[in-house]
Amino acid sequence: MKSIKILLVAAFIVFSNTVSANEKTPGDDKVKVSVISKQIQRLLENPSFPVEQNFMVKIKLTVNNENEIVVLSVDTKGDKETIGAFVKSRLNYKKLANKMEKKVYIVPVKMISL
Repeated sequence: MKSIKILLVAAFIVFSNTVSANEKTPGDDKVKVSVISKQIQRLLENPSFPVEQNFMVKIKLTVNNENEIVVLSVDTKGDKETIGAFVKSRLNYKKLANKMEKKVYIVPVKMISL
């Protein structure tokens, strides 16, 4: 009976360590999006079209095996064709400085008129 209790306790400890090792903190994704956002900000400087008013753009992207950005979609209330083409031409297949997890990210970008 005593050996069964010890076995159950050992199994519980192993299981709980495995579960806690796989947990991600909620802030991890925010930090990753922040890192990607800063790199995207540099890549999108000096647009090829005039920005007449401030607006938000939501960029849905993923990272491929070579740690390059792949733009999936661009959501904005402005001129979707012009802005979408600009974002894709500047971001697609650009290498990220930091190694990122291969998943879909949604990165908000604010375009500011000067």
